[in-house]
Parts: sequence; structure tokens; C-alpha cells
Amino acid sequence: MAEAMGFFTDTTVCIGCKACEVACKEWNQLPSWNGGANTLSGNSYDNTRRLDGMHWRHVQFIEQFSPDRTQQARWLLMSDVCKHCVRAGCLEVCPTGAIIRTEFDTVVIQSDVCNGCRYCIGACPFGVIEINPVSHTAQKCTLCYDRLQVGLTPACAKACPTASIQFGPVRELQQRAQARVQQLQSQGVKDAYLYGTPGDGHTEELGSLNAFFLLIDRPEVYGLPAKPKMPSRNLFSGSAFSIVGALVIGLLGVFNFRQRRMAQTGDGHS
Repeated sequence: MAEAMGFFTDTTVCIGCKACEVACKEWNQLPSWNGGANTLSGNSYDNTRRLDGMHWRHVQFIEQFSPDRTQQARWLLMSDVCKHCVRAGCLEVCPTGAIIRTEFDTVVIQSDVCNGCRYCIGACPFGVIEINPVSHTAQKCTLCYDRLQVGLTPACAKACPTASIQFGPVRELQQRAQARVQQLQSQGVKDAYLYGTPGDGHTEELGSLNAFFLLIDRPEVYGLPAKPKMPSRNLFSGSAFSIVGALVIGLLGVFNFRQRRMAQTGDGHS
């Protein structure tokens, strides 16, 4: 396997231009709007709403106001994307082998193998995957796998005018990101931290993320889970519930059988 490649997204320099969204759609030939309808979400300047099978990049506009709402405090902007988890829940549950880990340590869904079962949708802790209404298969960011194969930068990172989206070997990106956090904190931005790197206190269960972020507020503010979980964590509790349920049903069956036998015996003696 080649060196792991990924994204470092520095949200502090994102300007919300959506160049990444446009470049992603153009390169991957994704539909512009859901059903062809150009509708507004009512959520600031966000018209793509969320990541799904047609939107593989999503720029969030988070407006934070003072308590009395008389003046704007700040905007938080972030270009969200599939995290290409080191331990990927979607890959863990896929029954057909449609989801693979490439030689770049990225996670890709092969549409020609996907049967549309939707298991991966429920398994993703970030809500990244959805069915594409055109292909009727699960789809998400591929980190421009076809471009990586010929040595090109992913379309979104290539189009970003502020270097908010940075592409490269994950180890190098992590070092660069740590230096950026230290720089911001030295400038008074004490809330700056990394989400998706080893030891970040959030994503350890996923083994960190190959697409990680520099944030300046809680993960939930950006729509990210504070402690994303692998789907296998739910297996024990789910199995235990099923076992208890089976035992209860079995005991009820035995009780009903005995009641019927007793009733039949009583009828026989009368």
C-alpha cells in the first residue's frame, strides 16, 4: 500500500466560496440540485444542506450571535467531507464487498458492486453516505481516486483559493496541522484544536481520520459527533437484547403449552 493520503481542513481560513462544492460536482459529474430544484434551505447561505449521495462536499455556514442578537459575533465556516476513517464502519458492515480500502488508505464505494442495501448509511457515524437517486447505489467522496491514480490533486483541494482544504500524505498533514494550532494559540485563539488526529480525545475508536479538521468550537457545533462509534460497539447490546427477548418468548411458549395441557387434562377427567 502507498503512503496514506488525505485532507487537512483548516476551518479558520475557509471563506465559504463553495469552490470545492462546484469542483467536486464538475469532476465527478454529480447532479447540481436534488431533482433539479434550485431551492433555498433557509439556513444562512447553505443551499446543499448536508452530505449525501449527490453532495460529496458541503460548506457549512454557522452563524453565532450575541445573546441579545443585536450584533453578530462570528461566523464559523467549514467544508465538510467523508472522513475516510482509518477504521471505517461502512466498510465493516458492507455485505457485498462494494466498499474497499484503496492503496492510498482511502475508502471507496464501487457502484457496480453495491446492491443498495443501505447498511453503510446506518453504520457511518458522520451521516456521510446516502443513495444517489440517479445510480440507485450508495455514494460518497472517493477522494478523487481516479485523479490520485495519475498523480493529480483532488478537485476540491485544487480549487480551494485559501488553502483551507490541504491534500497530501496524512503524516505530513498532521505535522502541518499541529504547527498551525500552535500558531493560532500563540495569537490568542486558545480554542483551536484538531479533530480526527491520533490522541485528539474524540476519534480514537475510529483510529483517527484521514480527512481531519482544525476547529475552534465544540465538534457538535460543526455537526460532528463528539465521540463517533463503530457499529460493532452496538453488537453486544443488540445481541443481549435479542437473547433476552428470545428467552421471554420461549418461557411464554412453555407457559402457554402447560396451560393448554392442563386444560386438556381437566377436560379429560370431567
